[in-house]
Amino acid sequence: MFWTVLVTVIVFGGVFAAWAAMQSMMNAFFDDMPQPPVSVATFDARAERWSGRLEAVGTLAAVNGTDVTTEAGGVVQKIAFEAGQPVTAGTLLVELNSAAELANLEALEASAELASVQAERWRSLGAERLVSQAEVDERATQAATARAQAESQRALIAQKRIRAPFDGELGIRRVNLGQYVAPGEPIVSLQSLDPIFLNFTLPEQELGSVREGMAVRAMVDSLEGREFEGTVTAIEPAVDPDTRNFRVQATLSNPDRLLRPGSFARVELEVGGERDVVVIPQTAVAFNPFGNVAYLVVPAEQGEAGADGDDAEGPALIARQRFVTTGRTRGDMIEVTRGLEPGDTVVNGGLLRLRNDAAVVVNNEVQPSADEDPRPANR
Repeated sequence: MFWTVLVTVIVFGGVFAAWAAMQSMMNAFFDDMPQPPVSVATFDARAERWSGRLEAVGTLAAVNGTDVTTEAGGVVQKIAFEAGQPVTAGTLLVELNSAAELANLEALEASAELASVQAERWRSLGAERLVSQAEVDERATQAATARAQAESQRALIAQKRIRAPFDGELGIRRVNLGQYVAPGEPIVSLQSLDPIFLNFTLPEQELGSVREGMAVRAMVDSLEGREFEGTVTAIEPAVDPDTRNFRVQATLSNPDRLLRPGSFARVELEVGGERDVVVIPQTAVAFNPFGNVAYLVVPAEQGEAGADGDDAEGPALIARQRFVTTGRTRGDMIEVTRGLEPGDTVVNGGLLRLRNDAAVVVNNEVQPSADEDPRPANR
């Protein structure tokens, strides 16, 4: 038994020792194995003069827009409008059946008239001191109560005549003759189209450059080639803590009613004169929570990671990480306010495979888009 156990331990010990030695040699091989250079596309940072133009996207909204509804329920007796019809404030739209309310109003008006006559009579008797002043006051109160009840009934009847609350354009009606309409149920949409609001957001860095009265231009996809002008009329005083953006509202003239609430719009604002900027494509920036990074392509010095000596075309190249501060964007380009100088070569394609000081090979046969005014074609 002793020799059997001894032989077993020696055999299995040798197997495990050989396996550990192989693993150690394999790890050492992979640790020392040179990384192949990464093929990247590059772009030379350039200096340009940009005007102080801000770009944003927004949504059109009616100055006044609502679903017309009713405060009192009833059966639709009359529809006095056509779908899509422009109306003015106070125009009768729908009338609900109010026969019972009208009959009740007549009874209340008769009671109010009688109460008024009795109150006047008791007032005369009180002046002659034939009745007490308390009885005179009681009759006057009864007359006032009767009149108030009649006025309340008139208000209820008025609620059954639904009118346009403001000037605008009607949508598609949602009720039919003979249909019972409950309080709060929508009857038709009413939108005021001229003028019209344009709501959009801007980053908090632009809070000091935007003010009321600034001119804006808006473009919508449904009206390609047309621009609509307006002015900034309101700026939200608070910044959204989730997005770090603040809301801006502009008012646009819309006499032809071409702009419709809910439409998407592109917005441009001129906030200052021209200035010198350093620009690179947005694809050259890695946006990270800890900071924005660009990779500079520089010659590798002897002894650095990725340096294999000189070749026929010159020294080997490496990608060196550089933290940058970015500013405004224009199309595919982005402004770099700190971290780069004009002429610096940055990696424009292949960032996902890079690490700091990684060896790179420049291949600019395929370049990502870098246009200040991109116009992609429909395919």
